[in-house]
Amino acid sequence: MTLPYRPNVGIALFNREGKLFIACRTDLPGRVWQCPQGGIDEGETPETAAIREMGEEIGTSNARILAEREGWLSYDLPSALIGKALGGRFRGQTQKWFVMGYEGQDSDIRLDLHEPAEFDCWEWVEPNDVLERDLGFKKDLYVALIPELAALFQAAAKDWVRTSRA
Repeated sequence: MTLPYRPNVGIALFNREGKLFIACRTDLPGRVWQCPQGGIDEGETPETAAIREMGEEIGTSNARILAEREGWLSYDLPSALIGKALGGRFRGQTQKWFVMGYEGQDSDIRLDLHEPAEFDCWEWVEPNDVLERDLGFKKDLYVALIPELAALFQAAAKDWVRTSRA
């Protein structure tokens, strides 16, 4: 039997300066960075899951969805993790990505509210600088995604910055 993909959302969270939120995972060896992401619960829309996951993982949902990446993007777990990660029930994840504008203060971000904490530190970085980090087995996913997500943010940013400060 072939295991299915787990439905998942990815969150490209940008601040008003156009920098992207990334955080370092606590459950992988080394310093592996990623954007917030998480599973879609049964009966939940991807949009609702994105807001919920952001609140669970970084302690705030003070953001606005600016854009949605067209289509779903799937990735497989490394063979050593299949049957172990994601409850052992999935071969990987299929993701719907959202570009969001952060409307809170940096002090609103709390990594210690989720038990166990998924991340131990975070930064705002230039989108292309994400690719210089250790992204673990998701490196290829981010290489494909970052230019597209940055372009979606740029297309929506002018209206968002104007309306979010009004």
